[in-house]
Order: sequence, then structure tokens, then C-alpha cells
Amino acid sequence: SRAVVVAALLSRTLAHPGHDLTQEIAERNEFLQHSKRASNCDVALRKRGIDSKQNERRQLAIEQARAARGLPQSELYSVLNWRIRDATDVSHLSSLDVTPTTSGVESIIFANSTCLLSPEGEEGPYYVKGEYIRSNITETEPGVPVTWDLQFIDINTCLPIPNLTSDIWHCNATGVYAGVVATGNGDSTDESNINKTFLRGLQTTDSDGVVQYASIFPGYYSGRATHVHVETHLNGTVLPNGTYTGGSVAHIGQFFFDQELISEVNELSPYSENTNTITTNAEDRVVQGELENDSDPFLNYVLLGEKVEDGLFMWVTLYVDPSATYTSSPASELTADGGV
Repeated sequence: SRAVVVAALLSRTLAHPGHDLTQEIAERNEFLQHSKRASNCDVALRKRGIDSKQNERRQLAIEQARAARGLPQSELYSVLNWRIRDATDVSHLSSLDVTPTTSGVESIIFANSTCLLSPEGEEGPYYVKGEYIRSNITETEPGVPVTWDLQFIDINTCLPIPNLTSDIWHCNATGVYAGVVATGNGDSTDESNINKTFLRGLQTTDSDGVVQYASIFPGYYSGRATHVHVETHLNGTVLPNGTYTGGSVAHIGQFFFDQELISEVNELSPYSENTNTITTNAEDRVVQGELENDSDPFLNYVLLGEKVEDGLFMWVTLYVDPSATYTSSPASELTADGGV
């Protein structure tokens, strides 16, 4: 109920002085109205055949990704259990047999996707404005290779949103963000980090509202569960150096990973070298905030090989209101002369 939402908001606000409770209550109330539209969109997408088209494409994508890595085409035996229990308890490991290069991958995967309609989330303290337009954001960072397929649906029309620019960023395997020099972000005396750009990038959606990123599975830092930030931009400009500027922000959010998968990855190097305190999904205030209205902010995924370290293919569908406008608060900005 709305009373429960407001009570939860109040308890969190008391823990974070200076937070604008009135604004967040208004955003949550707007979200409750959007939740009804999301259910209608689910039906509309099925009727239009978009879901079955996505199903076929996703299956083929995983096959091609395995082939590209020289991995065998194996049957997966863990089946995604759709929304029967709380999202933190449900495995999002899918039985689809697809890879990132499978023909028609988005048609396949987004027909078998958890649809993420969540209250607008927090941007976090490490957002950098003006990063590069690129699909591979890994650079030289070590870790479990991941391909993310993200589809953006207009909550008002239930249609894919083309020409929307998605902006994602996350920390490396040991919990450090590029582009920000600050206490709590790795070595705060390393001034060179202000010019680094690893694990950050933007992509503009195609006619199906889809973008795809190549990266690594994120690490974690104290106080937060493993997560990825996402922000969406409209009507901005790509500068000659390949970075993005201007436009409006239509969505700010985060998505997360199954706890069992996180635990398995954290046993691998270099994740095992992370000395930060682990925060689980159940302990993370942002995860719990996302779940307040039955949103499922967890990525669906398949293993590309027999082991996690062989790589992961992950996806989610996000409902966005393109008419919404939010204000971003960057910690720094990437300019032609480097980070500032």
C-alpha cells in the first residue's frame, strides 16, 4: 500500500539527513500509476508478437556467443522461475541457449525477460558526465566477461524506444570506479584515476529499443551490494571526440545480480582479492527500495560455458517514461583535456 511505501521512505530518510522526502514520495506515487501501465504493456507486447520474436533471437545469440569463444553448445539445466517468489529468492539463471552474437538475439531474450519497472533510483556518488559512446567498456580490466542486452520500452505507448542513449557505469573487480578521486573509492591519493574511463560508456538504442554492452562482472564496495548504474538520455549530442553531452535525463536506476551468482564470482581472482566488506542483496537498502512495489531489478542470465569464468550473457527490459525529466549530479566530467 501507499502507506507502507511512505513509511519505508520515512525510515530511510531519517537515516540519510538532507534527503528530499516530499520529492521521493511524489516519484513513488507516480511509479504506482506506472505499474498499472506496465501490466498493460506486458499484454500489448505479447499481442504484437514482440515477445516471441525476442525469444527466437535471444536463443540464437547465445549459440553464437559460445561459438565465438570456442565453447560447446551445451544444454542448461537451471530454469528461470518467473516471479513466483520475492525477486531476491528467485534464480534468474535462464534455460535459453543463446549468445551475444546469435542472430535475432534481442527478439529471443526479451521475450524471456524480467521487465524492470522501478521507482527512479539514486544516481550514486560516482557518476561521471560526458563519457564515450562505445559498446565495449572493459578496456584492460580483468574479470568474468559479461555481455549485457538492455531493452527500453516506452511505458506510455508500450513500444520500444529508438534513439535513446543509455549510460552505464560500475566498479571494477576490487570495488573501484574510474574517473573519480574520493575517499572510499580505492586509493584516494591516486590522482591519475580522474582521467580513467574503464567500465563506463554510452550506447544509443536501435529500432527495437536495444543496446548491448561488453564488460566484466562488477565487484563491490563497502555498504553496497554488487550493482550496475544505468541512466537514460534523450536529444543529446555526440561530440567529435566520441563523447556525449547535453539532452535530458529520463531515467536513473540500478540493476542487480542473483546472490548465488555473486558469491560464486567472488571466489574467483581478482574478485577474491577485494578487501571491502560484503553487503548482500538482502542487506542493501537500494535493492530493498526497488522491491517495494514488486519490481524485479535483477538481470536474467545464462552461462556461456560450463563455468562462470567462461562468461555470462545477461539481459533485462526496462520501462521508461520518455516525458520524465530528472537532474543528474555528476561527481566529475570527462572533457577533451581529461577528467575534471
